Amino acid sequence: MSNPAPPQTNQGKASRVPQVVIATTAMLSFISFWRAGAIVLNDLASSAYYAGGIAEKAIGPSAPWFILAVMLFAYAVCQMYVESCSMFVRGGVYRVVKEAMGGTLAKFSVSALMFDYILTGPISGVSAGLYLTGFLNELLHYAGIRTVLPANTTAAVFAVCVTLYFWWQNIKGIGESSEKASRIMHFTTVMVVLMIGWCGYTLWTRGGHLPPWPRPSNLHFSVEAQGWLLHSQLAQMIGVIGIMVAFGHSVLAMSGLETLAQVYREIESPKLPNLKKTAFVVFVYSMLFTSLVSFFAFMIIPDQQTRLSFSDNLIGGLAMNVAGPLALRLAFHAFVVVVGVMILAGAVNTAIVGSNGVLNRVSEDGVLAPWFRQPHARFGTSHRIINLVVALQLLTIILSRGNVILLGEAYAFGVIWSFAMKSLAVLVLRYTEPGPRQFRVPFNLKLDGLELPVGLALITLTLFATAIINLFTKEIATISGVAFTLVFFAIFTSSEKVAHRRGSPHAEMDEFHLDSRDAIAPQTVGVRPGNVLVPIRDYNTLYNLEDVLRRVDCHKQDVVVLHAYQVMRAGSGEHPLTAEHLFASTEQQMFTNALKIAERNGKSVKLVLVAATDVWDAVLRSAQALESSDIVLGLSPKMTAAEEARLAGLAWERLPSPRPPLTLEVRSPGGGKEYVSYLGPHAPRLTQKEIDLLHSIWLDFSNEIGCELHHHDIVHFALEELLKELDEGKRAEVLERLKAHVKEIQLRRANTS
Repeated sequence: MSNPAPPQTNQGKASRVPQVVIATTAMLSFISFWRAGAIVLNDLASSAYYAGGIAEKAIGPSAPWFILAVMLFAYAVCQMYVESCSMFVRGGVYRVVKEAMGGTLAKFSVSALMFDYILTGPISGVSAGLYLTGFLNELLHYAGIRTVLPANTTAAVFAVCVTLYFWWQNIKGIGESSEKASRIMHFTTVMVVLMIGWCGYTLWTRGGHLPPWPRPSNLHFSVEAQGWLLHSQLAQMIGVIGIMVAFGHSVLAMSGLETLAQVYREIESPKLPNLKKTAFVVFVYSMLFTSLVSFFAFMIIPDQQTRLSFSDNLIGGLAMNVAGPLALRLAFHAFVVVVGVMILAGAVNTAIVGSNGVLNRVSEDGVLAPWFRQPHARFGTSHRIINLVVALQLLTIILSRGNVILLGEAYAFGVIWSFAMKSLAVLVLRYTEPGPRQFRVPFNLKLDGLELPVGLALITLTLFATAIINLFTKEIATISGVAFTLVFFAIFTSSEKVAHRRGSPHAEMDEFHLDSRDAIAPQTVGVRPGNVLVPIRDYNTLYNLEDVLRRVDCHKQDVVVLHAYQVMRAGSGEHPLTAEHLFASTEQQMFTNALKIAERNGKSVKLVLVAATDVWDAVLRSAQALESSDIVLGLSPKMTAAEEARLAGLAWERLPSPRPPLTLEVRSPGGGKEYVSYLGPHAPRLTQKEIDLLHSIWLDFSNEIGCELHHHDIVHFALEELLKELDEGKRAEVLERLKAHVKEIQLRRANTS
């Protein structure tokens, strides 16, 4: 979405009502599935830069097989996310868990998820800094300069700078952020193709062998990787537990999937099919990239000590060990570092986007005070939430001192527990809300009319088993994760109680940036001529907007949602009306519901409120000013569609010249009936019966007159004959005949319906 224009100040204008209020929010623009995939991949694919090294350091040379297993399992988790999103547009962990198991577990789940997001930014930023520092030190070494940059400190400083940069980008809005994510993935794709080709050539010339098979006997756990199981020897004695421990130490390779639910709000129409495409693109890309990096590293860097020295710079080590002259390898290493810095920095951005989405959802539900969602005065974004998230990320970077292994250990806690709770919630909803779904996780068995969700149950079981194993093997993750989760849980609980005591009116309502204008025009609203104007008057009856968004292609035609605020109902008291007075809680709820319909359909709308003493004049003047082609109304509870059309026609006659031709549609609930009227001079809308009648008359006369006679000649002749009767003083007779004809048509329609 383009940035809204700076709001006009009300100083010096306090004595009069603003004529137009344009409501904007960062959630009114929608992105393609490619851009959605780019946002998710900036987090998920970025783990290729550090997951393989961390996993091998923890479990030994068999790590690539477990990275591959995690990436294959990630697609199953993706299917679970697609099902949850098919039920709820805003279907993140909080919403799904709350619907299934209540608010307490929902707050616990989102607290664990926030631990994941808070750590995603620092681990990605620090990892990018380590790649850059490693390359610079390598250049200094080959140049004969003895200076060595301190790896962790330099990486931490770099991570702070990257975090601050993307803080500003997100303050400006997701439109700019998603565009940058897409550009980053273009460069990453080039690097991945080059890496696969060059590594393939190296293996063809040198040969190589696969890593040790993922058997318990091939697992070699480090002391840190065994955690509280160190003295029990359970990991070595019991094969299944050893396999699960190894799987748990590799699970951070699929971090970032929750972002799939966060960006679902932003995916354009058709929403669910585009989400499926996004999930598939994310799976294929991340599986090839992340797993191949680990396999190539083992096969091309055969010495484990050398390989482990690159554990926090694995792709950089790979670049320096492929076949080819040193100059080319250095150039490839430079390219790897540049792309790595971009994608890992992009993961910092994704963490901010995801955190913002999660906390917005929590705030909408009244768990956080509405103060957090107050939109930025210029950009309309929830800047206070973004500020909070970035402050916590900066604190994490400083406390970790740039130690990526420490961050990686802590990171896995939030990842696995948020996945496990989300999967359990979706499983519970299969039984508590068994209604039809647009999508279900595959492998469902029917037994005596009861559906057994085998696939979903296996996903849930695997996630919980991994989460429980991680509790005992990841000391740092368990201690820090539990502490963070409890602190956030306490904050959410106390904040919710305060909000409920105050009776916050903003729960479940979006916050909007209000831009006051003196006049309405396509440029000020940001629409093209020929748009569809959708007047709304009640937040419970927006079926006309739903109908328009289902059938309009917003790439070709814009949609403007208009609410006409009758100034006279507010009175003319001593205090002047401002934009905030016009946009009260009723209007906020109205536009919130309109936004939810737009999100559900994945199509953009523009929200406009106009002040007026006459609603019909306001609607028609707005249509004229915006150069609209269609006006689509909902059926009034007080008058018929024909009466509404008549009032609209009278308002059209009062418009200043030149009056534009407009199509007026009146929609009924369910979309079963519609009334179409054309305002201004227009060709009549003939029914098939009238066309048949005209054709039969033409056929009869054309046999005698010849081919010179056309259908429009018959119409023209009939109109002139009617006009002649009026001129001859037969108006009363013509009027009676016309009334009888209209009554006959109405009776025929009533009998047909």
